[in-house]
Amino acid sequence: MAELTIDAVVFDVLGTLVDEPAGLRAGIRALTPSASPSAPLSASPSPSPSLDDSGTERLLLLWQRHIEREQGRIVDGDRPYLPSDALDREAAEIVARAARAEDPAAGADPDAVASLARAARRLPPWPDTVAGLARLAERFPLIGLSNASRTALLELNAHAGLRWHQALSAEDARTYKPDPEVYRLAVTVTGLPPERLLMVAAHAWDLRGAQALGLRTAYVARPVGDPPTSSDRFDLYAEDLADLADQLGVS
Repeated sequence: MAELTIDAVVFDVLGTLVDEPAGLRAGIRALTPSASPSAPLSASPSPSPSLDDSGTERLLLLWQRHIEREQGRIVDGDRPYLPSDALDREAAEIVARAARAEDPAAGADPDAVASLARAARRLPPWPDTVAGLARLAERFPLIGLSNASRTALLELNAHAGLRWHQALSAEDARTYKPDPEVYRLAVTVTGLPPERLLMVAAHAWDLRGAQALGLRTAYVARPVGDPPTSSDRFDLYAEDLADLADQLGVS
């Protein structure tokens, strides 16, 4: 493979730099009151049996399926554009209803749905994320390119400690990845040919979308990502951001 000539690095955010399922699980678990109103503040939490690990995973899957389906409908032109905040609110309402079906106390608080929707902005970074970005930023301009809305992306970046030279939201293209118009945002803002940009993601579908527009691609393995298939041909495959920096010759 020919040596890469890269002038800027573009990062997916959700799943690649932050552990999205972990943050959503925390929000889902918070749907159930940890103790009855009469219990003293020092009492040990008593989570609902319906929101044990298996219950939480069922509700997480409901959330993920809704977001994936509705973003896909928007990309396909079957639904008018809505920013990620609105889709997160829809997903939170679906999850809260499902939780109440198993436990009437779950999500009964009027603010529970709004709080759950905001959980999509409170996502923890992967252990290597902050240091990896700092290391790569010594050599390359770094651009975040996310399906999160502008408002959500700002809060998400602040919560996870992500530092960019530029953060771009799919909201600016009024569609979602893998629509080519989202990747075109990075091409436009840098003023560079697509082949001088390296798209980094833990999702093979995301890299395929970038590849279709001519960007170079790097897959970074994450426990929650979408791994490449045998037919995928990405430019780099990295175990983590430290490995990616090594492969790019960043000291």
